Amino acid sequence: MSTTEPSPAPPETPWLSRPATIRRLWQAFAAILIVSVLAQALVHMHAYFEFDGWFGFNAAFGFLSCVGMVLFAKLLGLLLKRPDEYYDRDSEAKERRDDA
Repeated sequence: MSTTEPSPAPPETPWLSRPATIRRLWQAFAAILIVSVLAQALVHMHAYFEFDGWFGFNAAFGFLSCVGMVLFAKLLGLLLKRPDEYYDRDSEAKERRDDA
């Protein structure tokens, strides 16, 4: 009689990579955001200007500020970006000078 060894079980997917976990995390994140905006109805806002007393202003301002920072970072990246071979060119030029 020949005995066959059972094949090893496939490796388990890490819990943060599972689609169900990602979906639950997004749902929890959305619930926290909704609760934090709705909590403004329970707190008296001391507005300095008329518009910063509007319901949901702080959430909208934070979101738009974040979008603005991301867009600014993208623009800054375009202005400051170097080609992929930027550092290689310097070392190659130095090697050529050393060989000559």
